[in-house]
Amino acid sequence: MKQFLIKYRFQAGSQETWHKDIAQFIAALDSDPDLKGRIGYRCLKARDGADYYHLATPKDDEAAKILQTRAFFSDYTAKTRLASNNGVEVVPLEVIAETAA
Repeated sequence: MKQFLIKYRFQAGSQETWHKDIAQFIAALDSDPDLKGRIGYRCLKARDGADYYHLATPKDDEAAKILQTRAFFSDYTAKTRLASNNGVEVVPLEVIAETAA
């Protein structure tokens, strides 16, 4: 299973609005009939800072390809670039070991 870490420092706009944008993106993932249950997505923020970390876990390569065709994905990607002042880094991750749960 592939995973991707998206990381950046929030630099532009309202954090409240940005959090709503993130929630809307996740809602779009959960409501898309072709993607529902096929892409795990979690957003985390450093407690006392402006660093954000998103963990995306597509269940298969086809789900990732479908996501890239969606208008809501393009819109969210553009908003992420704006929020980070073009400072987004996407890191493909490889699982070495993990717990059963």
